[in-house]
Amino acid sequence: MSIRVGEDGRRSVQVEVEVPGSPESVWEAVATGPGVSSWFVPTRIEERVGGSIAADFGPGMESTSTVARWDPPRSFVAEGSGMSPEAPPMATEWIVEAKSGGTCVVRVVHRWFASTDEWDDQFEMVEQGWNGFFKILRLKLERFPGQPGAAFDVAGMGDVGEAWPALTGPLGLTDAAVGAEVRAEAGAPALAGRVEIVDDGGGERRRVVLTAEPGTGVAHLFAMPMGGSLYLSVRFYLFGEAAAFAVAQAEPGWKGWFAERFPMVG
Repeated sequence: MSIRVGEDGRRSVQVEVEVPGSPESVWEAVATGPGVSSWFVPTRIEERVGGSIAADFGPGMESTSTVARWDPPRSFVAEGSGMSPEAPPMATEWIVEAKSGGTCVVRVVHRWFASTDEWDDQFEMVEQGWNGFFKILRLKLERFPGQPGAAFDVAGMGDVGEAWPALTGPLGLTDAAVGAEVRAEAGAPALAGRVEIVDDGGGERRRVVLTAEPGTGVAHLFAMPMGGSLYLSVRFYLFGEAAAFAVAQAEPGWKGWFAERFPMVG
């Protein structure tokens, strides 16, 4: 159990990662809209106390909060309504701690008041999600520091038992291990590169590929059960001067292929 319970009854969960860079460069990656969008989901941040933060997880899934404390390049706190209308209010603290050797520890702490463990499972899922995205943050800062970026994502639904093989097979990722060089089959949208992360823990599936096609960057493939089906997501984070052009070229083909194979339902 990774949930902590304080003497005041406030519950919390904490995730951290060590990344290369100065506090200022790491702050830009975790506390600005363009920075966060380059490794997480499309995000807008008003960089001030009272400013709004909006993270777009897809149609009808925007998370909003308000900046309650702003102390660059060290920490900020955002307060929001929680993960759903029924969930307890939540405060999220982001901390950037400088370490020796040119690295920083990035730490995110979610805190909420609850008299029972009703929401603990959902917050542990949030913890697992941050672990995955923090690996992408570290790749971004290791491989593409200071480079301009552009991103796009596609998402859909499929059969629990069939959708993941139907996604990974044509993309050359079936049974691909860390370090494997992969390339999509003819007829599939462009994807080529080296597998960096394979993670099938907690009922979810995740593959992260350091890409050469459709552009230089990172591809994050993700699947999780949802409402009796399997939710599938592929996000591309591309970097360099040609990133925006590569996104414009690749996105229509990926969206069309996904809509045909994994249509959204509901």
